[in-house]
Amino acid sequence: MREVADLADVAISSVSRVLSGHPDVSAQMRERVLSAVARLDYEPDFLAQSLRRGQTLSVGFVLADISNPLMADIVLGAEAVLRSAGYSLLLMNSENDPALDAAHVRFFQSRRVDGMILSLASETDGATLDLIAQVEGPVVVIDRQLPARLGASAAVNDHRAGMEAAVEHLIDLGHRRIALITGSPAQLPGRERMEAMRAVLARRPEAVEAIYLPGSFSTEHGEAAARRALSADPRPTAIIAGGNQLLIGCLRVMRQMGLRVAQDVSLVTCDDVPLSELYEPPIASIDRDTVGLGRVAAELLVGRLVGGDEARTEILPTSFRARPSCIPPSIA
Repeated sequence: MREVADLADVAISSVSRVLSGHPDVSAQMRERVLSAVARLDYEPDFLAQSLRRGQTLSVGFVLADISNPLMADIVLGAEAVLRSAGYSLLLMNSENDPALDAAHVRFFQSRRVDGMILSLASETDGATLDLIAQVEGPVVVIDRQLPARLGASAAVNDHRAGMEAAVEHLIDLGHRRIALITGSPAQLPGRERMEAMRAVLARRPEAVEAIYLPGSFSTEHGEAAARRALSADPRPTAIIAGGNQLLIGCLRVMRQMGLRVAQDVSLVTCDDVPLSELYEPPIASIDRDTVGLGRVAAELLVGRLVGGDEARTEILPTSFRARPSCIPPSIA
């Protein structure tokens, strides 16, 4: 910094004000300092500057499963908002392990991040909840529901709307035995999808048998649950895969068993990934804006960091997209 000050013929304090974005700097002073910075290829120590201000200008993001392609969309939306607000994003992966959730929250605390965005493996793990209660900065959860006492904001999807529309569509086609393969009810998406299916069946006069197969949002659970459902006698005439990785497991088992989508079993998936559209026949899907989910989560966090906003929950919609993977069971 002294070399920059000498080249620009200004005081070191003037260089500091320019690089920190201080408003009390003349246009001529700013131009001289920035010109010297460019000529010297100077890289300012932003960490030291931020610590002096009591901020690190960084946000910690805990992902339940970084191997899930949807996480990339969520991070993409969040990072764009945070970058434009001057924050860097630090990512850690929990591999769907609540113990790692807690470890990562503790790590980000030690790094003094200004805030956290959390896509937790569990909403109910006591160690994780106790740590979140101790976090000094704002916390935003994605598609999770935490106790109000923690004061966390939340960006969530309305999973009920899309799921109810999908179940209604299958019943209208004549399906009376429907399997739902989904994540754990200890997480908001899995819980709401099962509740939505129950709500539809409660108000429809038709006698519909529902098969609920909750577990993890993993390919392995998709395979195990699909094999269990499709080995039953009678087997379900329709399956709803409550996640893109569950869909992969389900398709793998159907191929191994020699079963065809639509012709043997109608199929719906949650999240409209490219596989859904490009598969033959294209697979009906419950859609949501995952990039938008990340963007809203980051906006909630920045609002609390910069504007002092109160904790609140933003709900993003879901919708059902019918495709040829669903046909009347009499044609199957």
